[in-house]
Amino acid sequence: MLKTLAYALLLIAVLLSVGLAAAWLYLRTPDRPAAELERRYAGADDHFIELPGGLRLHYRDQGDRSRPVLVLLHGYGDSYATWEAWGQALQDRYRVISLDLPGHGLSAAPADYLLDADALAALVVDVATRLGLPPFVLAGNSMGGGVAWKVALLAPRQLRALVLVAAAGWPAHTQGQSPSLAFRVLQHPIGRWVLARIDNKPLIAQGLKAQVHDKGLITEAVVQRWADYQLYPGHRTILMSAPPGSHSQATAEKLAAIRLPTLVMHGEYDPLIPVENSRKFASAIAGARLITYPQVGHLPQREIPARSAADLRAFMDTLR
Repeated sequence: MLKTLAYALLLIAVLLSVGLAAAWLYLRTPDRPAAELERRYAGADDHFIELPGGLRLHYRDQGDRSRPVLVLLHGYGDSYATWEAWGQALQDRYRVISLDLPGHGLSAAPADYLLDADALAALVVDVATRLGLPPFVLAGNSMGGGVAWKVALLAPRQLRALVLVAAAGWPAHTQGQSPSLAFRVLQHPIGRWVLARIDNKPLIAQGLKAQVHDKGLITEAVVQRWADYQLYPGHRTILMSAPPGSHSQATAEKLAAIRLPTLVMHGEYDPLIPVENSRKFASAIAGARLITYPQVGHLPQREIPARSAADLRAFMDTLR
């Protein structure tokens, strides 16, 4: 009886091991060639700039070069593509530059590159200097917003104004679980190790739909593009090196030093970053204007592109 039970348990263990091995072989996905992704997604407005440390940053540059400049920074795991509607809506009166941060979109970086908000802020300043940009409006969503307010502290003379769209930075004071399964997995080292080696398309779809109020906006094409960019060489390793929320350093005292015209935007449905955080930004930065959107989640630039772009245009039109 005991021998039979032992054999049965051994058989179950073997079958489980074989099943897990088969699942791993099925899910494990290699990087895709950079040239292939660039051929598929880059167009006439897309450019690359070589930087020290093995960085080759991609950016989309739209509108007349003589017009006032707007620079856009995406969030964690996102890309310049999140700003496409804004670029189309604003390029008639502004030069719109949407930048891919290292480990995102079509920007190349060494696989050991560490995502650090202070380093990314310095990188944005360097890129702006190399491109010869005059003082510009800087806007960022989520992680990109966290980088944007750090740029405002690091190099205020290079900016005309600051725009924070559901910006990261305030420490989390709750222990509630993220609605995104991927973000929950990212909190664990083994989870990050696995995500760095598989095609994360199913998790991307679930995570994006969790971030928005209108789930229909997250189409197959949107998900596929996110997934393709994660398969750019080295991107998954870079993304897993710094899970979301690992650079929460904002304080009212720090932000009080920002003396730029500032617009703060936030969807009231946002399940990732509480709208209260944007109220804190608006309170801490003197003269900041806050706009919140009912039934809008974490990505106003995707969810209500016409309305959010119009609000941004109205704000920028007041600048002198």
